[in-house]
Amino acid sequence: MNAKKLAGLVVIALVLFFVIAQPGHAAGLVSNIIQFLRSSAESVITFVSNVFS
Repeated sequence: MNAKKLAGLVVIALVLFFVIAQPGHAAGLVSNIIQFLRSSAESVITFVSNVFS
């Protein structure tokens, strides 16, 4: 079995275990990641808008 494929399966198994074992914490983590990505995207949009203004 390819080591890369095995590592991917292990990561997926760990994520599933985390979601099943602690769904509240997993949901909070996903919410924080989405909030971070949104904030980052808004910052980039503000930067680009200011550069071309």
